Amino acid sequence: MDYAATILSKLPGASKRDHGLRHLVDTLQTYLPKEQVATVMRAYEFGAEAHDGQTRKTGEPYISHPVAVAQSLAEMHLDSEAIMAAILHDTVEDTEASITDIEKSFGTEVALLVDGVSKLDQIQFRSQAEAQAESFRKMMLAMIEDIRVILVKLADRLHNMKTLDAMPGGKRKRIARETLDIYAPIANRLGINRFKVELEDLGFRNLYPMRYRVLDRALKKSKGSQRQIVKRISEEIGKTLAEEGIEGEIIGREKHLYSIYRKMAEKKRMLSDIVDVYGFRIVVDDVSTCYKVLGLVHGLYKPVPGRFKDYIAIPRLNGYQSLHSTLFGPKGLPLEVQIRTREMDRVAESGVASHWQYKAEDKVDATPQRRARQWLSRLAELQQSGTSEEFLESVKVDLFPDKIYVFTPKGDIMPLPKGSTTVDFAYAVHTDIGNRCVSAKVDRALVPLRTNLNNGQTVEVITSRGAKPNPNWLTFVRTAKARTAIRNHMKKMRTAESVDLGKRLLDRTLKDLGSSLRKVGKVRMKAALEELSLNDTSELFEQLGLGERLAPLTARFLLGVDDDGNSETNQASLTIAGTEGMVVSYAKCCYPIPGDDVMGYLSSGRGVIIHRVSCGNLSNFRKHAEKWIACSWEDSIDREFSSQIQVDTFNKPGVLAEVAATIGDCGSNIEQVEVLGRHEDCSMLSFLIQVKDRKHLARILRDVRKMPNVVRVARDCA
Repeated sequence: MDYAATILSKLPGASKRDHGLRHLVDTLQTYLPKEQVATVMRAYEFGAEAHDGQTRKTGEPYISHPVAVAQSLAEMHLDSEAIMAAILHDTVEDTEASITDIEKSFGTEVALLVDGVSKLDQIQFRSQAEAQAESFRKMMLAMIEDIRVILVKLADRLHNMKTLDAMPGGKRKRIARETLDIYAPIANRLGINRFKVELEDLGFRNLYPMRYRVLDRALKKSKGSQRQIVKRISEEIGKTLAEEGIEGEIIGREKHLYSIYRKMAEKKRMLSDIVDVYGFRIVVDDVSTCYKVLGLVHGLYKPVPGRFKDYIAIPRLNGYQSLHSTLFGPKGLPLEVQIRTREMDRVAESGVASHWQYKAEDKVDATPQRRARQWLSRLAELQQSGTSEEFLESVKVDLFPDKIYVFTPKGDIMPLPKGSTTVDFAYAVHTDIGNRCVSAKVDRALVPLRTNLNNGQTVEVITSRGAKPNPNWLTFVRTAKARTAIRNHMKKMRTAESVDLGKRLLDRTLKDLGSSLRKVGKVRMKAALEELSLNDTSELFEQLGLGERLAPLTARFLLGVDDDGNSETNQASLTIAGTEGMVVSYAKCCYPIPGDDVMGYLSSGRGVIIHRVSCGNLSNFRKHAEKWIACSWEDSIDREFSSQIQVDTFNKPGVLAEVAATIGDCGSNIEQVEVLGRHEDCSMLSFLIQVKDRKHLARILRDVRKMPNVVRVARDCA
């Protein structure tokens, strides 16, 4: 009798409720001592009795779910405490058992894990954008306290997704959305590829069932011919390795559906362009053989220039290591090849859970664990300051990474999110370096601090002892660490010094306008404070000193300055948040409308001029960063804005009238029409029209584009 059968025979009624238990025991005995397997079986008996009589929506006995969760973790060789927590994770929530009962029977460690998972089960997400920030913070903190909590939760979510068909449609879509928005990115960040891939495909199937079926059907049709090509290429690579005496495993990879869907959506490419890329993984014994195999494969098939990545020398943030190369295969077919060692392959699939040694002294030597711990320690720093919303925004940057790698002057590699600036780099080196940076060099050339960094650049930060962070940096920094450090420094300045600074800034600005704090008077100041929802002048001065309010805006607000007294302008000022009491106008070079990303420029005598962020004229203002104002649209705007569109039409009688009628049918008024140019066949027409927002404009462009005599229509670029 085998070991699994021996244990099962000791459990009363086990044969009747062996829902995956035998498989679990077989897996556990491959890496756990017998006494630990016996303890896990005690946990199973406890859970089976607690859930006795309960069934899942699928009709199966409830205990089948915790056993399936434990099986997923056992396949990654997690310790016995994590396996027991997986088996018991629903007992506190769904049965009469308590945390105290679990602690008495299985110890404090298992009880804490079960308690952590139970608290996570109470979290409800709607989407990435609408996630409850405080609940999200709790999830991250649970990971910081014991990362096994989130591993159990990921395994729990995976099995729930596999049985999601039993749920009603609305709930199924909500769960699928939060899986794609929250849980799959966490699995990716922790390097657990097997969880990430399954969670993404299951989430995709349930959120977009029609798209999933179309892609799945198309892939199955092409699999017959693909199988022959994959077999042929695998044999050619295998023969080449054998000739050199190299032992290696060659695996033809199939792209998972969600990966294909995202590539099609992001790159705007046809399905055939994505599907016809063949993937191969070559697994060998050691690192030196990886590079040797790379040379052999490049000799067999020509590499595509610029498509080689060395993740062995420069691992990804989640610990992933491999050589990636894209090749021209037979008949020009593109091949994607990954070359890695067996150890790297285990890490690629299990990430932070690979070779789990939670209590081992040498755990810091395990790359995935070390990188996960570094990430979690950064989260611990972030959560100590700022609001829950700020914390959520910060963590999103890490959960949805698009990384670049730059170098320090000494040659050390520094990974950063795409779009990072030299200030982000400075804070990544050390918080003190970031706080004291005054300028930077990229590839030995001086550049502005807001310069975006690219892959492979060498960055040097120049510091000054008396330098301090600039509040304006918050408008362009990308990383959570930089943003948090700048905010922390600003908060530490909340002293008499910041109040004094704000007072001096405001007084100086008032004098530029021919007034002063004394002339403003207590009555006007009191009324202004009430309008701004502030308690006293100290609070106002403090905000000015910290950069939370701009002195020029506040001074004009106190004086009630209105340059032209235009009532329409006063109405316009309500549409832009953060410009209380200011004259607001909209730039005619780019015609911003609600929904556009915008910025304000403080113009002497003209108030705040709103530009689109993409406006070409902004380059003229970059020398005056102190006049930039961060702006955003109010949520509800009930007015119309000017926008300019260009329409290219065939030269036919009545075309202008047809286009004008279509624009009018969309509920828009035409302010001005201009003929920009006329050729033999085509005319270029410019329309200045009234729209409510970007959606309104998009509807007009769509309807005009459908007209038979219209060649092209576009919004005039700034």
